Amino acid sequence: MMDRDTNQWYDVPTNRRMMFMKDKKAIEMMIEELKTLDTKNMYLNDFYHTWKESDDEIHAVFKVAEILRAMRENNISPKVFDSGLGISLFRDNSTRTRFSFASACNMLGLEVQDLDEKKSQIAHGETVRETANMISFMADVIGIRDDMYIGKGHTYMKTVAAAVQEGYDNGILEQRPTIVNLQCDIDHPTQCMADIMSVINYFGGEQNLKGKKVAMTWAYSPSYGKPLSVPQGVIGLFTRFGMDVVLAHPEGYDVMPEVEEVAKANAKKYGGSYKKVNTMEEAFKGADIVYPKSWAPFSIMEERTKIVEQGDDAALKALEQKCLANNAKFKNWTCSEDLMKTTKDGKALYLHCLPADITGVSCKEGEVDASVFDRYLTPLYKQASYKPYVIAAMIMLERFQNPSKTLSDVLKRNEKRIF
Repeated sequence: MMDRDTNQWYDVPTNRRMMFMKDKKAIEMMIEELKTLDTKNMYLNDFYHTWKESDDEIHAVFKVAEILRAMRENNISPKVFDSGLGISLFRDNSTRTRFSFASACNMLGLEVQDLDEKKSQIAHGETVRETANMISFMADVIGIRDDMYIGKGHTYMKTVAAAVQEGYDNGILEQRPTIVNLQCDIDHPTQCMADIMSVINYFGGEQNLKGKKVAMTWAYSPSYGKPLSVPQGVIGLFTRFGMDVVLAHPEGYDVMPEVEEVAKANAKKYGGSYKKVNTMEEAFKGADIVYPKSWAPFSIMEERTKIVEQGDDAALKALEQKCLANNAKFKNWTCSEDLMKTTKDGKALYLHCLPADITGVSCKEGEVDASVFDRYLTPLYKQASYKPYVIAAMIMLERFQNPSKTLSDVLKRNEKRIF
């Protein structure tokens, strides 16, 4: 904090001091920088996968997120909607992303309405097309998480988007709500953009990321069926920053080959590198950033989807037992203190989307040693703290044709959030 008599800082981490220093003048400068970015194709469009967005569009999300964060820190109300709904549609369990979406909508002035499919007419056979239109009256954005089944999540989001577009074209909806992907079977854009924002701030700016080694590694979990969207999102985004990204997993735990092609193309375009190795030790050696996270093999997720479609409960249970037995062969794939010592100066930044499987805490054996996890609690929580601002930025860029003018008007309005 600052001693008002001496103007001296004390007991405040450096990165927190930088946040305090983002006054109105700094916000004005960031708004000017936003003006230089081409965001016209984001307006009234949906956000699905980071690799489908241009460099300007990715950087615009970061810039708007930083502006909104700075406004809130300066007690400036960032509300840009007088009313409206943000529809929350989670087809899988969630804590961080669910609350981040609610926080983002509330910050911008939207009220959140959750769609609980068990309490809706979906249970009685209501179609996706019908549901999409019925939930979209006076809605500005629909946030969807559908990550459990390969070939299903992204397809569902596209189906919802097509339905609301049809509703708008036919005069049913006075506006067409846009879609924000809160995690699908392919990508987790809000998570991975929050991840890279935390990395940018941790290393003191995007210019310091080039050449940094990132170890995106599989890690043992006593459960199976975890989505591939986080590791895929990481290799698909971090390779856009000139970083040396290494994907490590046991044999058979492959991710989608088309996403690996995205990572390879990014590495070539942006001057970094991408490679795949089959040991955690090789990935961790000299790494600046480590991201040990369990996921299910792509082939298993495909098989699982087919079994669920057939409604074969016995086959599903048999597949689960087979996968758990296979996972158990790789219990040594864990983020241990010894492995962390092999990273750059023994001090690599540890990332995780949370919740992590913590050895001796949440499970007997898991993804990470308790001592490692505890040591990184503060940066982990900071990593998560960027997500509400990333989601709010996506919503703003989808709903406002001239986001820099909108934010400039908000700054000039200078309404206090807390009186």
